[in-house]
Amino acid sequence: MGCGNTKVLPEASKKGYVSVVQSLVAFSKAHGDDESNKHAKKRRAPWFSTSAKNLQPASSGQQQILREGRQQDRVAKYKDKFDPRVTARYDIKALIGRGSFSRVVRVEHRATRQPFAIKMMEVEGPEGREVCASELAVLQRVRHSHVIHLMEVFQFPQRVYMVLELATGGELLDRVVSRGHFTERDATQALRMVLTGVAYLHNLGITHRDLKPENLLYYHPGADSRLLVTDFGLATFGGAGSEVSSGDHSGAETWSLRTTCGTPEYMAPEVLLSRPYSCAVDMWALGVIAYIVLSGSMPFEDDSRTRLYRSIVRGKYSFHGDPWPSVSNLAKDFIHRLLPLDPASRLSADQALRHPWVSTMAASSSMKNLHRSISQNLRQRASRSSSRCPSGNESSADSTNVGLGKLMSLEGNQEQQQGRASGRHPAIGASTPSN
Repeated sequence: MGCGNTKVLPEASKKGYVSVVQSLVAFSKAHGDDESNKHAKKRRAPWFSTSAKNLQPASSGQQQILREGRQQDRVAKYKDKFDPRVTARYDIKALIGRGSFSRVVRVEHRATRQPFAIKMMEVEGPEGREVCASELAVLQRVRHSHVIHLMEVFQFPQRVYMVLELATGGELLDRVVSRGHFTERDATQALRMVLTGVAYLHNLGITHRDLKPENLLYYHPGADSRLLVTDFGLATFGGAGSEVSSGDHSGAETWSLRTTCGTPEYMAPEVLLSRPYSCAVDMWALGVIAYIVLSGSMPFEDDSRTRLYRSIVRGKYSFHGDPWPSVSNLAKDFIHRLLPLDPASRLSADQALRHPWVSTMAASSSMKNLHRSISQNLRQRASRSSSRCPSGNESSADSTNVGLGKLMSLEGNQEQQQGRASGRHPAIGASTPSN
């Protein structure tokens, strides 16, 4: 629903559907930047965001005045685009993000002065209407402490305005780095909140389809903040349960769960292989997230999109290098159970919450501080990402589709050879990662 068969696969952590709250974080980190610099940095940024102090040196008073003037001009420009019935209730403060069919602004309620974010979506065209209808259908259904909350909606023929709660506590990985001390118990506290939100969504029959650290945001900067699942631009109804259906299908629900979409490094094998899939794709993504949170590195990573896809569909990952020797076997088992190639073998969100590592809050695990190794791995990956030449990466829509096409051809040939004797596709086997 949120993306069609022709939708371009978003770049890992660079592109994708604009998240209201993720855009807020980008704004709060670099509010002094002018808009063009902000978006240029976002296009170049690696999946791990650096802190605002690393983005640019302190500005002079004159530069600050100029920036404030430009910001006021932009606010006035976007105020003019808002329907008066919206601005009568909300005071427009700043533009904090933009997408293909949307603009996101930070606002204050005129009566309570409480801050919110408004996502203004253009719905004149059929594609914009489809994206808006899909996201709105999901957001109007959900109400959970660990899921971003839709406050109210203004609907007009040309535009729809979604008022959402504002999360100002930063992304999951930014919080991990800023803590200075991070253990397995800290990891389970964060993952438990995410799993609770995801279990709620799955029980409603909602598949998120784009879970990643950038879409997991803390509501406020305090240590006791709740963690929110955000960005429902690719979410859809359908796919409840852990089994993947087979055979011929018709109808919107099965169509939506055959669509290839998401962020490549977090996409499950069945999505890459264009097979019917279920909400188990979210559990695969959570396995990747757990791996990153505990190590600062990714289980599947390659500059070549084709090689990346190949490693995912083969389930090739390992627990080599720091800090894995210091990570408990129970934590590794948790990841193993989220990353089998067979979707039916993966833990559901409810089962993951009952896994001993999560349910005991890593009580039997080492309390060793993993922060140094995690931060070092994150910095190394950020450095590699920033030093790559954009033209040398397979980042365009064409190269993405070519990479996926090569992979499908390769996997198809292998499966034909393996399944010729039985006359049908062989089942995907369980992954066999090395410890």
